[in-house]
Amino acid sequence: MTKNYTFEILLVEDNPGDVFLTKEAFREGRFAHRLSIVEDGEEALDFLKHRGRYKDTPTPDLILLDLNLPRKDGRELLAEIKEDVQLRHIPVIVLTTSDARQDICRAYKLHANCYLTKPILMEEFLHKVRSVEDFWLAVVRLPSQ
Repeated sequence: MTKNYTFEILLVEDNPGDVFLTKEAFREGRFAHRLSIVEDGEEALDFLKHRGRYKDTPTPDLILLDLNLPRKDGRELLAEIKEDVQLRHIPVIVLTTSDARQDICRAYKLHANCYLTKPILMEEFLHKVRSVEDFWLAVVRLPSQ
């Protein structure tokens, strides 16, 4: 990978507070990135399939996905991403408040690449998002690299 590579990250999140904290965590990160944000599963599909106002958007290297979204929830979106031959290679990190065993099991059955539960405390949230950067952008080789 070249030093000039800019990682494309798609955050699918409807909570403005969590969007803010995620932006802060990545802003302090070590890697050049562009964080695109959509608020629901329908908008995420438009982004991923380059439809409408998203026709010129880049394909993300990584997707951070909340499960509890309006219109099309994260579970449905995850299933559609992993069923689509053009999208299934993109790693999807579920980042959600749910620690329910059935949500965890279902996410992995739908081929989530990772499941993280959002901490309540701000510092813990920032640490968890930074750990995503440390692992997924520094340790792992992504298909797009």
